[in-house]
Order: sequence, then C-alpha cells, then structure tokens
Amino acid sequence: MARSLVISSENECSEKDSFTERARVWPQVLACVIASLGAFTQGILFSWTSPFIVKIAQDKVNYNISEEEAARLPTIQPLTVLLTSLIFFKLPDIIGRKKTLLLISVPHILSFITAAVARNIYVFYLSRVFSGLANGFLWTALPMYIGEVTCPKIRGLCGTLITSAIFVGQLAVNVVGSYCDVATTSYIFIPVSILFVILFAFMPESPYYYLIKKDYGGARRSLIFLTRKRNVVDDLNNLKSDVDRQMSETGTWKDLVAIESNRNALFCAVFLRMSQSYSGISVFIQYTQYIFLKAGGNVTPQTASIIYSILCVIITLFVTIFVVSKFGRKPLYSNSSALCSVILAVMAVYFYLEEFVPTFDISSLSWLPITSLVTYQVCSCFGVAIIPSVMLGELFSASIKSKAVATMTFVNSGGIFLANATFNFLSSAGGSYAPFLFFSICTGITTVLTRFVVPETKDKTLEEIQMNLKRSA
Repeated sequence: MARSLVISSENECSEKDSFTERARVWPQVLACVIASLGAFTQGILFSWTSPFIVKIAQDKVNYNISEEEAARLPTIQPLTVLLTSLIFFKLPDIIGRKKTLLLISVPHILSFITAAVARNIYVFYLSRVFSGLANGFLWTALPMYIGEVTCPKIRGLCGTLITSAIFVGQLAVNVVGSYCDVATTSYIFIPVSILFVILFAFMPESPYYYLIKKDYGGARRSLIFLTRKRNVVDDLNNLKSDVDRQMSETGTWKDLVAIESNRNALFCAVFLRMSQSYSGISVFIQYTQYIFLKAGGNVTPQTASIIYSILCVIITLFVTIFVVSKFGRKPLYSNSSALCSVILAVMAVYFYLEEFVPTFDISSLSWLPITSLVTYQVCSCFGVAIIPSVMLGELFSASIKSKAVATMTFVNSGGIFLANATFNFLSSAGGSYAPFLFFSICTGITTVLTRFVVPETKDKTLEEIQMNLKRSA
C-alpha cells in the first residue's frame, strides 16, 4: 500500500502532546471507531453460539435440537467464509472499501431475523450462513480501510479496534443472551446494524481507493476530512506517487507467490492467521459457556462467561491504549504466544485430572478454569488476539492487496473451521484435556517461529514496509 496518510512526512503525527496533532488525527480515529461498529456486530454474531448452544440444546419446548447438532453451529460461519471469500474479494476495489463495509449490515440483519424465527437446526444453520457472508465482507474491507485512513503513529492503535470491538460484541451477547431468549436477543441487536449504516455513511472513503480509480478530487476531499488540513497538495502528491508506483507493478494471482516480496508477506500473513487459529482463541470465544459447563465449579456458566467477557473488554482496551503503540509487533506476538502456551498446558492438566484421575479432589481447584481463561485472555490480548489483524492491513502492496486480503480471509476462515473441528474431535476422542494440550503445543511452536517469520512494522509507513520486504527478498 502507500504511505498510510503520511501527512507531510508525518510531521504532524510525530509532534507529541501538541493540540495540532490531536486536531489532525481525531477524524482518523473517529472513522475507525465508527467502521469498527461493523466488527462489534460481527463479534455479537461470532460469539452468539456461546450463550445459545447450551440453551437451544436444553430447550425441548421450542426446539428439538440435540447437543451434537447445536455443537456444529460454530463451524458454519467459517465454512461459509471459506466458500465465498474468493468470490467477493474484488468488491473493495470495484465499489470501494466504504460501500463494502456498509453492505455487511444486510447479512447481519438477515442473520438476526432468521435466528429469531428459527424453530429447527436448519434455520439456525441458515442464520450462521448469513453471519459468515458478513464476516467475509468485514475481513475483506475493514483491515484495509483502517490501514489506509490512518497515519503510521496511530495505525497500530486503530488496528486493534477490530479485535476490541469483537470482544465488546462478545460481552454484549453473553450478557443479553444469559437473560433473554434467542428471539429477544436478536431483536435487541438489529438496531446496532442500522445505527452503523447511518453513522458510517458520513465517513470518508479511503483516499487510496480514489487514487486507484484516478479520482483525485475524491482523494483530496478524503484527505481534507481525515487530516483537517486546508492544503493537502503535498500529501496528495506523495500518496499519488506511491500508489502509482505500486499499481505499476503487476498484480496477478501468480504475482502473489512469484514475486519474492509478495511471497514473504503472504507467508508471514498465513503464519499469523493459522497460528492465531491454533492458539484456540476463536474456539474459546464461541464455546465459552460450553467450556465452563464442562469444567463445572461453583460459578454458573452464564456468570462465568459474563465475568470472562467483561475482563476481555477491559484488558483489550488497556492493551490497546498502553501497550500496542509502544512495543514492536514481533516481540508482542512471540511473548504472548509463549505465555498462552503455558496457560493452555495448565488447563490441559486440570481437565486431565478431572476426567482420568478420580482419586484427585478437583473441587479445591474449581476456581482454575475461569482464572486460566481470564489469564489466557490477558496474555493473548498482548499479541495473539490483535497482531494478525493489525498486520493484515500493513503487509501487502496496492497492486496485490485485494487478492492477498481475499486469500487471507480464506485462510483465516479455514483455520477457524479446522480449529473448531479439532476441538470437537479431540474432546470426543481424547477427553476435554486433549484440545488444550494440542493448542498448547501449537502455540509453543509459534513462539519460536515468530522470531524468524514476522517482520517488524511498527511506526513504518506502508510504503516503507513494502521497501523493507523488497530488500529482505
């Protein structure tokens, strides 16, 4: 990509504590916060299975659904993304990043409505399909949009808004879903999608999209909105130069792997997404109450999931504000993976003792599951949960970005689908401890490989990142 709102060689973005700096970056933060409302709704739908897998399996009055059928629900969304991501990947380049994001409200609302009226498992599956379509739109456009409307100084901070919004959505659905039925919960959240459309309609399109389309007037208006500068001629010329250079490169599917700098970026992105999936983080989001139910203890699964979700939000916001913008991507991801590996191993030991060592009094450790998951969340928020989304908007050149993002959406959904399937298979075949042990081993391997695979992108413009990838190639 280009300079990522370089703003006159980043002068305004590097003048700390100046009123001018705040005045010129707040529109970028505003655009990213409103855009992340789409991620908030997606977080609701992604985590929807946490409170409702158990409810719809136990409610034999309104539904005749087995626990096995309900347990398949989390696999439908990533499978849908897997099958459709390579169909819609051109949308951000054809209609723009902004319009692609606005489109996600349609499948969001359809997902809520079908869940509200569902009385059998197949309508619930359809609801998850709509959720998967929205997820595909979101990951195709949102990291790209945030990466393109922010200056380097705040790009990492704003990039974490995606994960933060998803965790806030997780909290919202766990709270509401614990006290309301499926239909009521769905109708409560539909207005959020409508609010997103209304607010985001007033936000600017990415200036890079305009430059790719040779719409220099549109790019100028976007820059004026995002920087609050009257004279954006220098900024526009800088961005135009970078976009023209990158668009002069061929951008075929073959180039994604044939050109070494693109191949390096792709390998890094695939590594980040697959290692994130096999850290188990997506499994824990979707199966939160189910895991707490299996773990037992003195706290109800509903209460435990709410406490867990509240702490997720608090921790993520703390990390977003005080950690991500101050430390490099590579050490954060490596250290986060190491700590998560240890915690997963502890949980594996707990479940092993519970299931296979009946002579051991597990009641004295009833506090361990929720404590371990919360600690896991603390550690994952420093890297595993956020760095892949941040770097997805940083690694790829303008000429290849839409194809790369589509590929990564495909890889991400495939990773989540396989991680969910692995969790179900290992839980059934080996016991509850088995998936935790497996994820612990995978995350331990990630700790080592991160040091060799992941480049450092902190405080670099998107153009500088491309130049570094070319030099490393």
